[in-house]
Amino acid sequence: MILLHSVASKFCRKFGRQYPQLKSYNTLCMGVYRITQRESIFAINRNKKINKSIYTSAVFYDKSEVDSRDIPDKLSSSKVVKDKQNLPKDKSLGDIIVKTETDADNVVTKVTIEKAKPKETQENVNQVIAPPKKKRLLIDFSASYTERNFITPMRAMTEYLLKQSDLEMLPKVLRRSPYESEPPITVYYRKDVEAKAIEIWGSKEALDKELLRRELDRRRYEQDVFTVKRRLRNYRREMGHKRLKHGVEEMGLKTVSGRVVLTAVGINGCNFLFKLCAWLYTGSHSLFSECIHSFADTVNQLILAYGIHKSVQIADPDHPYGYTNMRYVSSLISGVGIFCVGCGLSFYHGVTGILDPQPLHDFYWAYFVLGGAVVSEGATLMVALSAIRKGAKEANMTLYEYVMRSSDPSVNVVLFEDTAAVAGVIVAGSCMALSQYTGSPLPDAIGCILVGTLLGGVASFIILSNVGALIGRSIPQEQLDEINSVLERDFMIRAIHDVKGIDIGSNLIRYKAEVDFDGRALTRSYLEKHDLNSLLDDMKKVETIDDVEAFLLKHGENIVDMLGGEIDRIELKLRKKFPQIRHCDLEIL
Repeated sequence: MILLHSVASKFCRKFGRQYPQLKSYNTLCMGVYRITQRESIFAINRNKKINKSIYTSAVFYDKSEVDSRDIPDKLSSSKVVKDKQNLPKDKSLGDIIVKTETDADNVVTKVTIEKAKPKETQENVNQVIAPPKKKRLLIDFSASYTERNFITPMRAMTEYLLKQSDLEMLPKVLRRSPYESEPPITVYYRKDVEAKAIEIWGSKEALDKELLRRELDRRRYEQDVFTVKRRLRNYRREMGHKRLKHGVEEMGLKTVSGRVVLTAVGINGCNFLFKLCAWLYTGSHSLFSECIHSFADTVNQLILAYGIHKSVQIADPDHPYGYTNMRYVSSLISGVGIFCVGCGLSFYHGVTGILDPQPLHDFYWAYFVLGGAVVSEGATLMVALSAIRKGAKEANMTLYEYVMRSSDPSVNVVLFEDTAAVAGVIVAGSCMALSQYTGSPLPDAIGCILVGTLLGGVASFIILSNVGALIGRSIPQEQLDEINSVLERDFMIRAIHDVKGIDIGSNLIRYKAEVDFDGRALTRSYLEKHDLNSLLDDMKKVETIDDVEAFLLKHGENIVDMLGGEIDRIELKLRKKFPQIRHCDLEIL
C-alpha cells in the first residue's frame, strides 16, 4: 500500500490534470494508510497483537474515486481486518512500533516497522520472587512507637507493681548490659507488661492510684539500684588508679593533699593565737596584718579540707559525674576569702595607721612570735612543696607546669599561702625594726599595706587558676595525642573526630571522641563468631520478602549488639592504659 501510494503520488504530480483517476487512487491509498496507522497505534496502546499483513497486503478492488470518509467502512469489511480479528492468540507476533518520514509536501517517503521487545508477564515476575504474605507497613518517623520498647524486670515491678511470678509467663529477651564487664540482662516487651498489669489491677486508673500510694517506695528502689550500679563502676575504675597503695585506696583527707591541708590548719591556727596575743601586747599595725593573715589562712584551709572531703563523695542521681570539682570550688572560695579578709583588713589597718598614728610599744616579744611563725610557716611550705613535686612526677610534668595548671588546687593554695606568710613575716619584721629604729610609726603602717598587697596578689592568682579549671580546661596536648594514638591503632576504628580531653580535677580526665567504625571489620568479626554453613542454610531458606526481612532483622540486631560490645572493649582498653580517664564517651560517627 505504501509503495502504491508512493507511485501514485509521483504520477499524480506529473499527469494529474490528464488522468483525474490517479488523484482519486492516491487519495484512497493515503486514507487507507492513515487509518491503518491509527489502528496500529491504538492496538499498541491496548497491548494487542497485530499481524504484519495489515501493513503489507491491504488491497482494494474498487478503483473508482473513493471518499476518505468511506475508507473506514471499506476497511472494516476488508479481508485484512477479518484476518486480523481471526488471528490465533498463540501466533501473535508481539507489539510493533511504526515510524514514518515525510517530505516537504507531507508525502510519506519512508516507513519503518519494528517489533517491540516482549514485556515480562506477571507470571514471570511471580516466578522470580513471591509476593509478601502480609502488607508491609512503612515507618512513620513522626509517630510515637512503644510496642517494641523493652523494660527491665525492676521497672516492671516498680512502675507496674508486678511480682516476679507475674513476669515468669511473659516472653523474655536477653539484651547486652549497659554496664561494662557484666552479663546480659533480661528484659520484657513493654506492651506485654502493660497488658499484664491491667489484667491484675483491673484498670489503668486503679494502677495509677496504687502507684501514687507507693511513690516513696518506688523512689527508694530506684535510688538503691542506681547507687549499687554506680558503686560497682566506681570500684572497677578506682582499682586501677595510681592512688592505690598496698591494696588500700586512699580517700579524702587521707591523701597527700589532705595531710598537707590538715598540717597547715594546725600550724596556722597556732600562729594566729600567738600573733593575736603579740598584737594585743604591742599594738603594731604590721603584727595586726600578720594576725589577720594567719586567721584568714586557717579559715580558708578549713574550707579546703571540706572540699577535699566532699570531692571523693560517690556520685548520686543529682550529680552523676561526682563531686570532684569541689576542690576547685573550695579553693576559689578560699581565694576570695584571702582577698576580702586578708587583703582588705590589712589595707584598712595600714591606712588607718598612716592617718592616725599611735605611739609605739616594745616589740621584744613580737620578734619571738614572728621568728616562730617563720619556722612553722616554712615547715608547712616544705611539706606542700614536697607534695607538689611528687604529684608533678606522677603526672610527667615539670614543677612549674603542675603549679600553673592547678592540677592539685588544694596543695597549690597551701603553697601560695605559706609562701605569702613567710614573705609577710619577713616584711612585717623588717618594718617593725625600722619603726623601732626611727621611732616613727609610719614604716610599721606601710609594712601592713605591703602585706595586704602580697595577700591580694596571691588571692588573685588562686581565683584565676581555679576559675579556669571550673570552666573546663583541656589536658596537655601531648597526653591527648597519646590517647588518640592508642585509639586509632585499634583494628575496628578508621578515624576519630571532634576529640576532647577535659581535666575534671584530682588528676582525672573526661575523654570524648566521635569514632568512625570500620563496617567491614565489624562484619568480619561477626562472621568469625558464627558458622558460615549455618548462615548459608538460612539464606537458602529465604523465599519471600517476609523471609528476607526476618533474616536481615535478626542479624542486623546482632551486629548492633556487637558494636556496643566493641565500644565497651575499647573504653576498657583506654582505662587500663590511662587510669586517669574517669569518663570515656565514644560516639559513633
